[in-house]
Amino acid sequence: MKWIHQAATILDNEEELPVLFVQQRFGAWIIFMSDHREQLGSLGDSMNHLLKITRSYWSGLFHCYQVENLPKTNNDLEQVFGSFRHHQRRTTGRKKAPASLLIRGSSRLISAVVTRIKTFTATDLATVDLVAWRDQRSQLELLREKRLQQRRFRRDPEDYLLKLETKFIQSILPP
Repeated sequence: MKWIHQAATILDNEEELPVLFVQQRFGAWIIFMSDHREQLGSLGDSMNHLLKITRSYWSGLFHCYQVENLPKTNNDLEQVFGSFRHHQRRTTGRKKAPASLLIRGSSRLISAVVTRIKTFTATDLATVDLVAWRDQRSQLELLREKRLQQRRFRRDPEDYLLKLETKFIQSILPP
């Protein structure tokens, strides 16, 4: 277990060393562990798995030391999503996510996260790029319309196809 604590100490980086030092120290630890796996006994298989996963994710492991306030684990991110799901359930009264979450979920999630960080004033909202906002709204409306079409088809496929066929025939007939 002391070896795992060594890794945790390196990754905690309490000395606030630059990212290259943390990478080098952790890389040296990885090499040491690879060379001494047989000393771990029953934990050897677990260490093999840890080493394999560490190698595959190596390029993304150290971003938290380069970007200020970036969490070292995904626990904070999971908490944000969990909080969002909780509030969605509370406001809708449903256990499952409402269909509107599929359509407008990305906008709602971003809004929920950003408003936790910063309080917006009327002046902030007045400086929004209206062209970009309208573009976003039209994209969301297209998604909503696609979802409505799917629902119409599921409720009455024959009627839906008949209307679609009629529209098609009208479009190819001369005016």
